[in-house]
Amino acid sequence: MGRARLFALSLLVCLPLGAAAPKPGEELRYTIFLGNLKPSGVVTYRVNPDGAGFLTLEVSDRGRGQKISNTFQLDKAGIPVKVHLTGQDYWKSPVDETFEIKGRKAVWSNSAEKGEARISQPTFYYTLLGGHQELGMLAMALLRAPRHRLFMLPEGETSIERIGATRLASKGRVLDLTLYAISGLGYEPFYVWMESPSVFFGRYDGFVTVVREGWEDAAPDLIKAQVDAVAQRARDLAAKLSHRPAGPLAVKGARLFDPETGEVLPGTTVVVSGNRIQAVGRDGEVSVPAGAEIIDAKGKMLLPGLWDMHQHLVETDGILDLAAGITSSRDLGNDTDQLLRMKGLWDSGKNLGPRVVLGGVIEGPGPYAAPTKVLVDTEEKARAAVDRYAELGYEQIKVYSSLDPKLVPPIVEEAHRHGLRLSGHIPFGMNAEQAVRAGFDEIQHITFLFLNFMPEVDTRTPARFSAVYEHGAELDLQSEPVRAFLRLLQEKGTVVDPTVSIYENRLMALPGQVSPSIAPVAERVPFAVRRTLLATGLPVPEDMRERYQAVYHNMMTLLRTLYGMGIPIVAGTDGPAGFTLHRELENYVAAGIPAPEVLKIATLGAARVTRHDKDLGTIAPGKLADFILVDGDPVTRIEDIRRAVLTVKDGIVYKTADLWKVVGVKPVEGR
Repeated sequence: MGRARLFALSLLVCLPLGAAAPKPGEELRYTIFLGNLKPSGVVTYRVNPDGAGFLTLEVSDRGRGQKISNTFQLDKAGIPVKVHLTGQDYWKSPVDETFEIKGRKAVWSNSAEKGEARISQPTFYYTLLGGHQELGMLAMALLRAPRHRLFMLPEGETSIERIGATRLASKGRVLDLTLYAISGLGYEPFYVWMESPSVFFGRYDGFVTVVREGWEDAAPDLIKAQVDAVAQRARDLAAKLSHRPAGPLAVKGARLFDPETGEVLPGTTVVVSGNRIQAVGRDGEVSVPAGAEIIDAKGKMLLPGLWDMHQHLVETDGILDLAAGITSSRDLGNDTDQLLRMKGLWDSGKNLGPRVVLGGVIEGPGPYAAPTKVLVDTEEKARAAVDRYAELGYEQIKVYSSLDPKLVPPIVEEAHRHGLRLSGHIPFGMNAEQAVRAGFDEIQHITFLFLNFMPEVDTRTPARFSAVYEHGAELDLQSEPVRAFLRLLQEKGTVVDPTVSIYENRLMALPGQVSPSIAPVAERVPFAVRRTLLATGLPVPEDMRERYQAVYHNMMTLLRTLYGMGIPIVAGTDGPAGFTLHRELENYVAAGIPAPEVLKIATLGAARVTRHDKDLGTIAPGKLADFILVDGDPVTRIEDIRRAVLTVKDGIVYKTADLWKVVGVKPVEGR
């Protein structure tokens, strides 16, 4: 929900190729929905007979959002030969990006790059700050290209294939659409819906939906059709990548990490039957059933499966999490129908993904409301929302920034009556201390601890970021007001979900460099993914850079203080799946928390907070068979947590190298 995204806004430049094409110069309009189909933006497009075109995009999201104009020139093949983007990106940073082909030479410039290349064949330049705006334009060009493939600038290659079709009906009209998948740009194919090879209708990426103006009420049908069409691919991947032992499974020779004690037990055998651990003990002292499948760990480290305690899941995140050794996830805000569908498929093994603890958002209406359907403004509605989440099997309620503070006590009461935990942002008009005294079990984001001492800030707006970034270094963590607040957290056992890595990205990133959270694996991810991460985060004025860095260091000091006082911490990311959790754990060690304690936070600690420690969190007889085998020693070198070679979830074995491969990521190199 609070996740900073470079939205996959797929806009199409249409060319007059057939009967269904727009008339030259005709303006086409599209509506953009965020999250739970909340209308949040508009796209306009027109193109002239000579290929000169103009496209505008405007998105509003809780005081954030893009506003971009794109003037371009297309050649006869529908490939841009000149582009100029201006405006502002999602975080209001200025956008000024240019590209031009002159003869056989291509030249481009944006906030992070200046490049040029000689070209000898049709080649498509994918803009940095415009991001996925031209995805539709690319689809058009690919459908016209030989073998439906194109080389890309600055590098790479893409292809397109037809994977489905549907007929939409709305207001007495029907429209036949074709679904295409574009490969080569990200962790999974990007999907686009076309009215014809020359007319884009819309797309859905798990969070953003784009449809032609006038067809907004058909958006749910479009989403369902896409989900159904791509389901077979997901089933095929699950069948291909999941190994279900025919009988018992035994891991031998492992160095077993026990998060309960922080010790490493060498020469350990673990026996699994079905989805439960049957026995754990020293090699040679544990009876391995006849016919058991053997995994020779050869001194590798065996750890409980990791938890990411703050995600907003989409389909692709399932594979990324498993590849990264994350076997359990807590989703803290999603479309209910979508999340329950994903969870059901992941739990059954039909699709690939972690276990999911469900957290439901409750928000108040208003201009800065989060993109959720669950908006309440009365006690009756608030209690009903909690009751509904409880009926659906949710385990936690997360309140958000626009909620009327007077509704917090009844929500807390109703949640606790159902046995649900209560966490969230601190609603505008409250501070963190008041929220804790009102019954919050947990606070999301370390920034809200800083904002406890900034009562004038409107936390519904981006000021909840900028105020901390500008003044967070001024907070004296040794002052009595701060110490008194921390003692309150300690006394109440209030959990903190810091998500420090997202603030590292925003406070410590430098222009033209990949975000810190992805930098350690930048050369492994698909080029287009790496490239988009050059332009994330809030603008950092040159004269504020030292101040921003001082704020981050103060955050890290506060994190270390929380740990030192015994205030519970959970490791959540609120960012890209998989890799970001590794960075979060590295940052905890950098803050001064010992690596064994960090691994405990990400395993047994998370299981205890979510009340799943009876089944998860340690590798012990009777517990669910969720664990990872790491080619390294993260107890002494936390970075080795990136080196999982096997992930076992619910007794099913996954080779992480195979998982990484299907999402276009290079596996970890062997030692």
